[in-house]
Amino acid sequence: MAAVVDFRTIPFDALRVDASGKDIGRKIYWKLYAVENVLRIIVHSVLAGQIGPNWWSVAVSPGVQKQAQKWRSSYTRRPWHGTPGTHDIYYTTLSDLNEIIRANSQLFLPIISDIDQWIARIEQIRLPRNIVGHMNWPSRTDRQRIDVFYSDLHALVKHLVLSGLSLAIP
Repeated sequence: MAAVVDFRTIPFDALRVDASGKDIGRKIYWKLYAVENVLRIIVHSVLAGQIGPNWWSVAVSPGVQKQAQKWRSSYTRRPWHGTPGTHDIYYTTLSDLNEIIRANSQLFLPIISDIDQWIARIEQIRLPRNIVGHMNWPSRTDRQRIDVFYSDLHALVKHLVLSGLSLAIP
């Protein structure tokens, strides 16, 4: 099977656009889907455990809450579309999640001792995520960064579970 290349670097052929999309979806997009949703579960689980079930109203900045509500309202006005989820955390971006973690790092620190490194790493994954999320072709370095972050996040999940954190889907 021939290697798939960025369709924008070769003469146009609709099948090459298809091949590029399938390659990105099969190798990268699904990992970003998992990363964002696992981060949501970690944020929810840590903050619900530290603050309680109403952690969203206590731990999330008014700006992030307002933006999430704006997204939620947009979906509510168009009920024929699916919705991201029932909890407000599903209406956040990767940057929002990182901001929630940063603003509440003192609550994550007892559970994730290297939380500052995780905050920095989430920021490093943001641009490669946006490249893929906005349907563009990531560089080799971007692909590697996504792969490593994905693997490391799963190692963190194993560590959290072994440490006794109960992970709960919001």
